[in-house]
Amino acid sequence: MPRIAIAGLGCETSTFSPARTHASAFHPRRGDEILQTYSFLQHGTDLGNAATWHGTLVGHALPGGIVTKAAFEELAHEIVRRLKDLVQEEPVDGLWYDIHGAMVVEELDDCEAELLRRIRQVIGPDVIVSASMDLHGNVSRELVHQTDLITCYRTAPHVDVMETKTRACHNLVAVLNSKDRLGKRPLKAWVPVPILLAGEQTSTRIEPAKHLYAAVPEVEAMDGVLDASIWVGYAWADEPRNCAAVVVTGWDEHAVKRGAEKLAGIFWEAHEEFDFVAPTGSLDECLQAALGSRKRPYFISDSGDNPTAGGAGDVTWTLHQLLGRAEFNSASGPRVVYASIPAGSQAMQTIVEAGIGATVTVMVGADVDNIHAGPVQLTGRVHSIKHGDRHAHIEAVVQSGSIFVIVTELRKPYHHEQDFTDLDLNVRKDAADIVLVKIGYLEPELFDMAADWMMALTPGGVNQDLERLGHKRIVRPMWPFDKVFDKKPGLSAILIPASYEPLWKHGFSALHD
Repeated sequence: MPRIAIAGLGCETSTFSPARTHASAFHPRRGDEILQTYSFLQHGTDLGNAATWHGTLVGHALPGGIVTKAAFEELAHEIVRRLKDLVQEEPVDGLWYDIHGAMVVEELDDCEAELLRRIRQVIGPDVIVSASMDLHGNVSRELVHQTDLITCYRTAPHVDVMETKTRACHNLVAVLNSKDRLGKRPLKAWVPVPILLAGEQTSTRIEPAKHLYAAVPEVEAMDGVLDASIWVGYAWADEPRNCAAVVVTGWDEHAVKRGAEKLAGIFWEAHEEFDFVAPTGSLDECLQAALGSRKRPYFISDSGDNPTAGGAGDVTWTLHQLLGRAEFNSASGPRVVYASIPAGSQAMQTIVEAGIGATVTVMVGADVDNIHAGPVQLTGRVHSIKHGDRHAHIEAVVQSGSIFVIVTELRKPYHHEQDFTDLDLNVRKDAADIVLVKIGYLEPELFDMAADWMMALTPGGVNQDLERLGHKRIVRPMWPFDKVFDKKPGLSAILIPASYEPLWKHGFSALHD
């Protein structure tokens, strides 16, 4: 049976946030702990029985600010060391590279390619590498060059995470076990597409992304094609690699090139049609719409500080506005749930010591991102307290007027109904009027709960107004930063050589032609 190693680091990273991501944020899993995480690799499953799987280190951090160089070096060094120990016992045949694709490290460009370069120095040039990614990752020429197989999610919101990881492993095993292609590596056709849009403009729930991603299985079904993938790219980082991309892998040169160019062409033809997944407006416009609507609960996305897109999560601008509105000053006003604002350990200690039912005054927010507003002095009744959350550590709800503010020790996304019910908050019909969440497009459970919703275009490290962020290093022209192109992009597929040596040795740029 093939002997396959598992390694990878992932963090969706905003370079427009002042936050920094440290090693502990990756919650690293090691050895058998990795196999226990992925049920499709466990003994008794088809994949589990098709190879011997060996976890080294995999870490995925909550999206955030730039990863410190020290954090990257610490985790990368451990991955390399563990791989060295593994291959000294016996060489490996394959590697599953479990990454996100939009990680940015201090003083380093294209860090996923750099990490894989170091891994290749250990495992060697002949090992087949299969990467699984988020469709909001970035696919440089160098990354495609050093992988043999590469695939990504096909839905946004991402409801096919495990399906994608399973596909990456299945493709890897299939290539390793292929008798008629023994010793051959898959061909890879890569097309960078000069489009860089936010996930909230490219949701596969709606057109044109809906029909764009519907074309992926059609290309994948072509004779001679093994996998087809489209990356939207990550809009809130500023590196030369940041743009949309298509990669098609397989055994037939004509088929992979034709398939990649087909998908890239569909993407470009629709570039002017992409729009936000929901009605948008200023926070005031969204609140007025919610207050004027009979639909309950009415959800509003505080999109500029979305912690699952890379926001610091502690921007207080929206909370300042909410607390300043007369409609919510009385406990009898419209019931509003706000999720959430980090307060730090001292404020949480004050809340915990006071206990449920007590009135507290604490300073919350703006510890990391105070560019847009300063800390909030929050006074209210403690509604609930919860200990032990993986991200937040301690959570509490403080009621100020008719606003129920979720306060956390550390930042946390709120994507599931249980996130609220665990805090004794009912966000269903007749229990909540307005639910305001730090998020972009609504995740599936929230989407199903919302009677109606809008996305507030609020400030923060993942501001939806991309053109005002100040990108300086992306390759131009790039839609929507450039509205006029001298000519239609070529979108010709580039066959990437099957070698792990750095591309500059082949005379190519590592990022673009």
